[in-house]
Amino acid sequence: MTETTGASAPELTASVPAAVGVLGGGRMGAGIAHAFLIMGSDVVIVERDEAAAAAARERVESSTAKSLERGVLDGNLDAILERFVVSVNHHRFADRDLVIEAVPEDWDLKVQSLLAVERDMRHDAVLASNTSSLSVTGLSVELERPANFIGLHFFNPVPASTLVEIVVGAQTAPELVEAARRWTVGLGKTPVVVNDAPGFASSRLGVAIALEAMRMVEEGVASAEDIDNAMVLGYKHPTGPLRTTDIVGLDVRLGIAEYLASTLGERFEPPAILREKVARGELGRKSGQGFFDWS
Repeated sequence: MTETTGASAPELTASVPAAVGVLGGGRMGAGIAHAFLIMGSDVVIVERDEAAAAAARERVESSTAKSLERGVLDGNLDAILERFVVSVNHHRFADRDLVIEAVPEDWDLKVQSLLAVERDMRHDAVLASNTSSLSVTGLSVELERPANFIGLHFFNPVPASTLVEIVVGAQTAPELVEAARRWTVGLGKTPVVVNDAPGFASSRLGVAIALEAMRMVEEGVASAEDIDNAMVLGYKHPTGPLRTTDIVGLDVRLGIAEYLASTLGERFEPPAILREKVARGELGRKSGQGFFDWS
């Protein structure tokens, strides 16, 4: 597809930004790209190499085709995908109104990625992180334009999830918070606004429940299936905490738990069963085995 350049200042009152960039085209990044693409945005994904770029393209094209098949989306697939580009060049972010970083949950990687993206963006454009637990204020300290930076925490799987957690850093501009609310509603999702704190609201609560469920398995209180059923049937959770952990990835949950333990104390210390499963490569759905068998 043809790459274009040049754009006007981002319209913060728009329902969704006209031009969106996503750094990282894994499951989360592709889902975020899909969400904006089907709502009319022009979307660019930038990946680290050609192989990762090809995989990102396949994810978005496949999910968009499925949306058309299910009747969630009207239109012609080829016409929709004309607004979608995958690249390995950070300069493709130069004309974006909004760029969302969606790289793995590692502090140094996040900082390096955000700095690299910010250098290629317009000074009036918005930069966001999809971090699920890291401090948005802490990340913003590294940036030249912290007022233009915000947390947009999407949930997996993005196309089906109806929640976006908007995380407000200490220097995030108030008008950007309101714009993020509008964009979230424009995507057909519900915004929850939280001030920056370790784990925000969703990860802090979700991980706390999941870690206790893991300890219960470890102690032989009940099986993973029965613990999950207790939360689904008794508390109306759509998915139990252990199956959710499998979907998110045990390695991802371990990283978040370690960060929360370092900032909030030992109540978030990962149990041995989680460390052991990650060490064995039992990462959940993506590896075929976690607390449940996904093969």
